[in-house]
Amino acid sequence: MEPTESAAPVPRPHGRVAPGGSTSRLPAIVVGIAAVLLAAGLQQALTTGHGLFPGGVTGWSLAVLTGLIVGHLVALGRDRWWGGTGSGAALTLAVLLLYGWVPAGLVSLTVVTLVGAARHHRWRQGLLHGAADVLGVGAAALILALFGDVPTVEQPWQPLDWTIGDLPEVVLAATTYLVVTRLLLWYTLAPQGRGLPTAARTALLRQGLVAVALLGIAPLICAVAASRPVLLPLFAVPLIALDSTLWIARARAEEQLRDPLTGLPNRQWLLERAWTALEDAEGQGARAALVLIDLDRFRSVNDTLGHLAGDRLLLQIADRLRLALPRGAEAARLGGDEFAVLLPTADSTTSAQRVARHLVAELSSPLDLDGLTLVLEASAGVAVFPDHALDAEGLLRRADVAMYQAKRDRTGVEVYESKRDSNTPDRLGLLGDLRRALDAHEVQLHYQPKVRFDGQVAGLEALVRWVHPERGKVPPDEFIAIAESSGLMPHLTEYVLETALAQVARWRAQGLDVPVAVNVSPRDVHTPGFAGAVAARLARHGVPAGSLQLEITEHVLLEDPQRAADTLNGLTGHGVKMSLDDFGTGYSSLVHLRRLPVSELKIDRSFVARLAVDTEDAEIVRCTVDLAHSLGLLVVAEGVEDDETWERL
Repeated sequence: MEPTESAAPVPRPHGRVAPGGSTSRLPAIVVGIAAVLLAAGLQQALTTGHGLFPGGVTGWSLAVLTGLIVGHLVALGRDRWWGGTGSGAALTLAVLLLYGWVPAGLVSLTVVTLVGAARHHRWRQGLLHGAADVLGVGAAALILALFGDVPTVEQPWQPLDWTIGDLPEVVLAATTYLVVTRLLLWYTLAPQGRGLPTAARTALLRQGLVAVALLGIAPLICAVAASRPVLLPLFAVPLIALDSTLWIARARAEEQLRDPLTGLPNRQWLLERAWTALEDAEGQGARAALVLIDLDRFRSVNDTLGHLAGDRLLLQIADRLRLALPRGAEAARLGGDEFAVLLPTADSTTSAQRVARHLVAELSSPLDLDGLTLVLEASAGVAVFPDHALDAEGLLRRADVAMYQAKRDRTGVEVYESKRDSNTPDRLGLLGDLRRALDAHEVQLHYQPKVRFDGQVAGLEALVRWVHPERGKVPPDEFIAIAESSGLMPHLTEYVLETALAQVARWRAQGLDVPVAVNVSPRDVHTPGFAGAVAARLARHGVPAGSLQLEITEHVLLEDPQRAADTLNGLTGHGVKMSLDDFGTGYSSLVHLRRLPVSELKIDRSFVARLAVDTEDAEIVRCTVDLAHSLGLLVVAEGVEDDETWERL
């Protein structure tokens, strides 16, 4: 049954700072302080008879220059805008040095607010930037005052009177203005402790660096304003050129946020965009949702038809996903056959689930590939903000858990439920790290020899090992169990098979023909098309089937015995050898042994380790060896760690 929801206000989870908390009030506090400061300055100027802005040719020339800068920035039309502008900062500093902080604050507020208001109605963001700029101007004016300089419109600080001794004062004032403005933006743009997204941090840093260059122009603006003010509008050329350079660099950086195959945004973009969407949803007291979609049979198609056909199939999937998106939703490709859809506004969990079902239905309908009709089933997981997670990473992890539940239960779509999630935050973090490690090829294979009693190497067993950059060596039992429970196991098995077969191919090219054994899980055996995918992978690497041995446990027969038997028979039909791992530790081992097409038994190390000291274990090992030999099977003993055990065997 689908969950239902009323139109009640969005609940706030315990332990979270509510919208009335200090963090969410910070932007309002910044704007309030800036407004009070500017109002006090205006009142003082009017009371004392000081002008608010220079008149005559100088005033009009500065106004024209301001208008040109505003027009250029508005023409850029960027939806996301972090940290103000370099050109506006240069003009503001020049006015500050000449005429004091009140005229400079008015210029800054005019530039930043107008540009912010012109960009998709983001006047609130523009107002916040303007307030931060006003406070930065006030801090810089305080530095000038400490040096004894308080310029006004009537008594400007004449640049023609500057000496080399004034250089530290100008540099310190400019630095203070930049640092205060950037720090205020940094903290006010980071809502509820989530921190700034990478795009915002990068933009603030880049604009800060460009602003440093532009601030070097500020003294020149002062000199021209004092001597030839009619030439001031010409400064629009270098100011706009440097600002344009900044935006071009940003545009190139944004190209890296696109998937090169499908043209869809990638994982990094999704997290950045989700950060903004969650911020907006939180401000409106609304919900947002993330739908994670995985194609169930894509790997089989990819292995059978080849990577080029797989790429063309992904292009069709991406196009179909674009067409199926509801208004306002945005799609991204996370890698491989995983896609995500961000719903910036979701009326309820039920509505998000309804969208997910529609997307799954669209992606599961038949596809045509060169006259071949293919049907790829899709599974989707849904996570909703703020019900299930409070940040983009958490939302993605929860959707991932729900997606694997849908894949495991074959329900198509599942909504995240905490009671069905056995993953702790640490476990979820390790799962995400494992997925990234597989994508980055950081998981390693070590090869343990299987030695005959005559000392000859009969083969190698591939052992998967992972050295986490922060945790160090992660025990295989730990991360394999996480992969099994989360649904990442097929990806891990695919990675191990690909790596092992590539190594076997290299060894064969060097004249070394050594068979390699790889462990596969019951989930792998129950995956449709697994036998064909293994055969296709062998053919692609040019490795004969006899050089690969797959190790299974008798648990493969517990869930779907017929499907498991069909898969195993398909593998042996291709020539792949099968080994029964951990023999003697499961239920009804002898019954299962009769039904499994294996050519080798592996005696569990729990029996072998105590072989030399425990007569019962020794008898079990002896009986197992006799049984295997009577059935014509090879025997491998695990856990031979010393000479005494070797001799007893």
